[in-house]
Amino acid sequence: MTAEPPTEDAGRSPDSDELRRALEALILVSDQPAEPSMLAELLGVSVDTVDQLARRVAAEFAERGSGFVLARVAGGWRFESHPDCAPWVERYVLAGQSTRLSAAALETLAIIAYKQPISRAQVSAVRGVNADGVIRTLTQRGYVDEIARDPGPGQAVLLGTTRDFLERMGLDSLEELPGVADFVPGPEVVEALERGLALDATEPAELFDGAEPTELLDEAEAPDHSPPPPDLGVAEAPEQIDPSDPPDPR
Repeated sequence: MTAEPPTEDAGRSPDSDELRRALEALILVSDQPAEPSMLAELLGVSVDTVDQLARRVAAEFAERGSGFVLARVAGGWRFESHPDCAPWVERYVLAGQSTRLSAAALETLAIIAYKQPISRAQVSAVRGVNADGVIRTLTQRGYVDEIARDPGPGQAVLLGTTRDFLERMGLDSLEELPGVADFVPGPEVVEALERGLALDATEPAELFDGAEPTELLDEAEAPDHSPPPPDLGVAEAPEQIDPSDPPDPR
């Protein structure tokens, strides 16, 4: 005999084993991150109770070192493999996979993610090439969609990322995107690189025993004012006459 699902909160505690097991089962069978509001409706509890219970379950998995975690992704909860298990999971998931995004698609997706809402023309302007084909691919994959219209002349379609994008990236919201500054070296790094390049450029000077290469070059190109070599008094050998040659008529 199966238990009847509760129809109202009735002060149910997130410590309830029945609630915990039901929550785990619902999240497990969901084909996308399970929204707290949906879980609350199915379990007959409040959204706050769902979130408290989910956090407790996530902490229990982490404490016992489970191979999977309960993560908050794209506004919902879902089970994921533990990051430490990535090498083994990749062998299974990525073996023979040929549907990875190209470098152009990844670049376009990054532009849309950080600049959204953005039009197709603006994406192409940033990339320097026509991006319509790549945008079509990203739309078919479900990572990008039309989210608004430009109020200006022409009312161009504005693009943005989707919930599937957040899910694939393991993000709960766009606010969790890493800052662009994380990918740009700071002034101290640039200064260190410049110092390193300057040091590399001066290394060949050591080969000249302290003399600057330009000084040696100037000496090589300077006009020669040294006196001509002395005459050693060696006479040139007389011209040899071949007896077989006819005599000179003069």
